[in-house]
Amino acid sequence: MDDELIEVAGARLAVRAMNPQGEGHPLIFLHEGLGSIELWRDFPARVVDATGHPGLVYSRHGYGWSDPLVGPRQPDYMHREAREVLPVIAGGFTGDAPILIGHSDGASIALIYAGSGHRVAGLVLLAPHVFVEDLGLESIRSLHASSAELVERMAKYHTDPEATLRGWAEVWLDERFRSWNLEGYLARIRCPILLVQCEGDEYGSIAHLDAIESQVQGPVERLVFPGPGHSPHLSNPEPVIAATTRFIGMIGSPEPGAVRNQRT
Repeated sequence: MDDELIEVAGARLAVRAMNPQGEGHPLIFLHEGLGSIELWRDFPARVVDATGHPGLVYSRHGYGWSDPLVGPRQPDYMHREAREVLPVIAGGFTGDAPILIGHSDGASIALIYAGSGHRVAGLVLLAPHVFVEDLGLESIRSLHASSAELVERMAKYHTDPEATLRGWAEVWLDERFRSWNLEGYLARIRCPILLVQCEGDEYGSIAHLDAIESQVQGPVERLVFPGPGHSPHLSNPEPVIAATTRFIGMIGSPEPGAVRNQRT
């Protein structure tokens, strides 16, 4: 598939449209803190193929083949993405309310977007972050400490892998970031939500799912896998794709319902 470069908020972003003639709410995929279009692997394409919906995935500024980051990220970088970039992406893609599918940082951006009053038909949140935990910070410190090897691996997926890693890790480890918290947005979210996480996620505990489920106003489904891992859609692709496809199929039905605390 060919990617397109579009300019949003002063940066050129790599964007990939899938099944543009499809019907239903558009699916917008928001990658993790070190992710990109390619690092989703085939997950977006498989979800789009299974649902028949149009889909779009893009690499944020400083990621993938989008413009590299210039200078350090600021602690409000996810808020800026949700308020300044994503509305332009969503508005240019379609006039219909999207279903946002976010992983890690991307899931947090989706929560900010939905909780800021933008029209959203549904949220699929993979390993979302709602607040800062010592568990996640320790994992980021360990990852940052092995940066030389990691940067070499990341070079296949990012224009400037060193800046990509530094821009993400250093802002999370910044003392100013300790107070970062999205719980104030949750009560404003009324759309259906699918939460997916591994029990042993090294970047965040199940407390994030608990916070979301207890504070949002819409129906919530949970799919929790035993074992470690921060990318449940890659470690458990078949059940995650099946659950996501079914969830998307329920959007817009008169009684979407909710299956709470599902465990596989």
